[in-house]
Amino acid sequence: MKVDFYRHALTPAAGQAMADVLANAIITTGGVCRAVEAQIAAYFTAPHALLVNSWTNGALATLLAMGVGRGDEVIVPANTFVASANVAEMTGANVVFVDVDPNSLLVTPELVAAAVTPRTRVVMPVHLYGQMCDVAGLRAMLDHHPAATQRIRILEDAAHCFEGTRDGVRPGRHSDAAVFSFYATKNITCGEGGAVITRDGELHARLLETRLHGMSAMAADRFAGGRYNHWDMMRLGVKANLPDLLAALLPDQIATIDARLPSRQAMAERYRKAFADGPLRLVAKLSECSSAEHIFPIGLSVGNRDAAIAVLNSAGIGVTVNYRSVPGTTYYRERYGDMTGRTPISHAWGLATLTLPLYPGLASAEQDYVIEMVRERVYPLAR
Repeated sequence: MKVDFYRHALTPAAGQAMADVLANAIITTGGVCRAVEAQIAAYFTAPHALLVNSWTNGALATLLAMGVGRGDEVIVPANTFVASANVAEMTGANVVFVDVDPNSLLVTPELVAAAVTPRTRVVMPVHLYGQMCDVAGLRAMLDHHPAATQRIRILEDAAHCFEGTRDGVRPGRHSDAAVFSFYATKNITCGEGGAVITRDGELHARLLETRLHGMSAMAADRFAGGRYNHWDMMRLGVKANLPDLLAALLPDQIATIDARLPSRQAMAERYRKAFADGPLRLVAKLSECSSAEHIFPIGLSVGNRDAAIAVLNSAGIGVTVNYRSVPGTTYYRERYGDMTGRTPISHAWGLATLTLPLYPGLASAEQDYVIEMVRERVYPLAR
């Protein structure tokens, strides 16, 4: 049996929404984006939401709006995707990597506290695999940290966690901003895209500029009222805006995301029960979290991961790796030196993990086959 690692749920009918955009003069950021931004803001009960063309550009625009630059430090967990660190690096700030909890593989307030210095400007908790970090605890710790010389911002990497909660609270409640991804494999997708939410009106005003080259007016604004309107460049920015053409794919998905979550959670729970008696390492399920169950990783003993990938691929099952320890990549190792000793949990997990198929279109028979092949062919490698 062939089981794809991922299949999106968009149908040709979604093309009608894009066709409706094509019937108008504005296909870049315009009225459709504004309507979706209002929808996202309402979902998170946040006063401000902005659509962006990727998590990466959205996070970079947010850091620029926060004024992060040379001499600053941004704390990032080592166990994440490279983009989490890259956006800080691109501002000229120094990335400070911290390790993660060995069970949940999430960064904790205690781990962050040990890394705070007078130069710390931003902390970026990553809600990995769909489970939320303790942002409320992080905020409380940072507000009273003796090394803090100014208010330290929190930027949530919520690429995996649009619909997830912790203690009944969604992303963006206790932070300065949260950034989401609408990449092709995410629970909500438009192929490429994302969103930023914030409760800070001043930050939102700066984000409107840093999202678009630092300019004071978007294309729709420059031609508003049937005439050309002058613009200025107010600050350094990036090209991060999302076009209406892609935003048109989002409204129905956002409206149904909570209704679709139970099916993802049920599939993840099937995996957990199937592998509970075996030798695989599983990410701890936190009782205080309702996970978005974005992906389902498993861990083997270090050195056997690639063999497991090979046997599953030979059985027709698509798998991937999410993620290697970022400071172990060539760029960051050469930039900051060997951090294996400082981030041992992230390093070991990055060498041992692989990710199984999990998405709403995955049929029960397909998931049964994945479970069967893992137990039959991967278990011997994990012992």
